[in-house]
Amino acid sequence: MRIFCFLLLLFTLQSCATKKYTEAHLLPDGIKSATEETFTVKNNQKKLLQKKEIGFKKGRIKYSKTFDSSGNLLQETNKKMWFTEELYPNKEKLYRKTRWKPNRRERISTYLKKQDKKSESIYHYNKDGSINKIVDNFSTFQTQHFYYIDNELSKIEITSKEGKVVDEVSIECKEKDNQGTCLKQIRTSKKGVKEEIIIKPVYD
Repeated sequence: MRIFCFLLLLFTLQSCATKKYTEAHLLPDGIKSATEETFTVKNNQKKLLQKKEIGFKKGRIKYSKTFDSSGNLLQETNKKMWFTEELYPNKEKLYRKTRWKPNRRERISTYLKKQDKKSESIYHYNKDGSINKIVDNFSTFQTQHFYYIDNELSKIEITSKEGKVVDEVSIECKEKDNQGTCLKQIRTSKKGVKEEIIIKPVYD
């Protein structure tokens, strides 16, 4: 009976364990926190879209705060033992639950009041822990396919449920630090949208 209870607990802990954010996004393990600024680029002019503050613990996001260009809080997340809280200024909070699945997959779902499902995506990972693809199972039913060159994210291809290419985003790292973190990234969509992402990491 004790062995059965132990195995049940072990399975439960494994099923709720999340993939390390640092592995999935090719970041070094020693990162403690980071600030991420996203700009839209048009006619060689940059405009701040949002700013995100992230705190890490053992490679996973412990908390985050996202602000708009005026500094207004858009979202706050806090990692609990069994779920992550998503807090918003003008609507009810959501609960994000992660379940590990076979063949290097995660099911990530959000719920209102822990019951009413609001989103669900299946994350597929490569052997090195990086993201292979993300399948939306709730609203758009689109799939994001991630492509890498020399261990760097180079392209995200978005396909419809029928497999038709909806968009393609080319990704180029313009600047790295000595830890290997991409500090400046340019993302260009075939639909004409261009973004610049600036990351300022803090290490242990």
